[in-house]
Amino acid sequence: MRKPSVLCIMCLTLFLASTVRAQTAPGVNNAALKGDYAFTFNGMTTGGGNNSTPFAAVGRFTSDGAGNLTNGELDTNGVGAMEKLIAQSFNGTYSIGAANRGVMNLNIPGGGTLAFAMMANGNAKFVEIDAAGGHGTVGSGTMEKVDTTAYSTAKITGDYAFGVAGFDQSNNRTAIAGRFTANGAGTLTNGAADINLAGMFSTWNVFAGDYMLTDGATGRGILNLPPVAGGTPTNLNFVFYVVNAGKLFAMEMDAVTPLTPLLNGAVLQQQTPILGFSNASLNGGMVMYGSGVGGADAGLLQADGIGTLTLFQDASCFGEGGGTGTYNVASNGRTAVRIGSAYAAAYLVSSNQAFYIVPDPCVSFGFGEPQAAGPLTNSAVMGRYAGSMAIPTYVNDFIFSGEFTADGASPTGNISGTEDIGTASGALLGVAANATYSISSTYPNGRGTVSGNIAGIIYVISPSKFVVVSSSGAYPTLLIFEQ
Repeated sequence: MRKPSVLCIMCLTLFLASTVRAQTAPGVNNAALKGDYAFTFNGMTTGGGNNSTPFAAVGRFTSDGAGNLTNGELDTNGVGAMEKLIAQSFNGTYSIGAANRGVMNLNIPGGGTLAFAMMANGNAKFVEIDAAGGHGTVGSGTMEKVDTTAYSTAKITGDYAFGVAGFDQSNNRTAIAGRFTANGAGTLTNGAADINLAGMFSTWNVFAGDYMLTDGATGRGILNLPPVAGGTPTNLNFVFYVVNAGKLFAMEMDAVTPLTPLLNGAVLQQQTPILGFSNASLNGGMVMYGSGVGGADAGLLQADGIGTLTLFQDASCFGEGGGTGTYNVASNGRTAVRIGSAYAAAYLVSSNQAFYIVPDPCVSFGFGEPQAAGPLTNSAVMGRYAGSMAIPTYVNDFIFSGEFTADGASPTGNISGTEDIGTASGALLGVAANATYSISSTYPNGRGTVSGNIAGIIYVISPSKFVVVSSSGAYPTLLIFEQ
């Protein structure tokens, strides 16, 4: 998704020919991708070596189910002048093979070639695969079906929680988690947020902002938030694309600076109880997963509904740990968590579902989801899954999407699949992956180990979703698998 050199164009031509060969029965499953979609992408651009700068994109398209993309529009942002596109229209093509893996080509300045893996609900996980020779953009994202009837400012109304993260031009990381109330007429009120700006943590107790859907045909809009730091900087300006009335993909669109880093994430409608959130809104298990500088984390939080919790965590910033602590949920969903001297803030979307942020030097940030009830063992991971690396933080991360099958066998389960890998030196397509896994229902419930091509610690959210903190690369990375 950037302007290529002549060498890159030659490499891309050869690469596209090999892409067709890497698919099994190209095009036979094109009907799996049909309708209107929004997408979000987090990546990095490199001009050689280990150095990189952040890059992100959000947008939408219409797929006809027969291999053609129309009505496409996207916004991109990065450090280089050629990396910024504003409401860029595009069309394209795609082909989905027998194994539900596909390749998509976007006709945009600089080109964009994506490998993607379909999920059962018609959504997809993807990686960019057109970098070559140490030059280009690598990263990952998701495509989700949209509700076009929500293309209206008036449909964006009620309470929302949000989470965004990213880097500035020097790869200093920033994350923000928060909430606001949208009035359906373009005004944001009752805002609250916590910010970790490259290790400097602060809280917005109350803020206001504004938003507007600017294009009713594409679901594109803009959203304005206060500046990350005090003084004279301009506010943070985001572009968003509507997924539905309860979900927006949002990306910071200003020039990338230390005070306006390139942030990307999501806005989700809060399911606020009639009397507001309370400590009872955390009750049971919640799997938490995210990333930070130089790694990833996942863990299981167990809350009792009255203010006491236990946490078991595998985190690159802290290592394996956790303990017993307390929490306090405000009526707007902001939650303060304390375990000994450690502290974290979270913003509830609904019961046991939240964005979280930690005031640590790694700028740890992520999302928590309710864990399915009951003991979770190997049998909870069974069937077909689409998997990908989420939120890459390092240009040499192992960035992939693919299709996988788990057999649920006990005491040792087996996973087999096929991966498409995007690297700065060139794509690796149709790579076989095999792993074994063992999951325990004892504390922490649903945690286990994975060995093989996929190696690390697994946390089961439900039989349809699990996450892995992978130890396969130079740094721990977060992998997400969904049926």
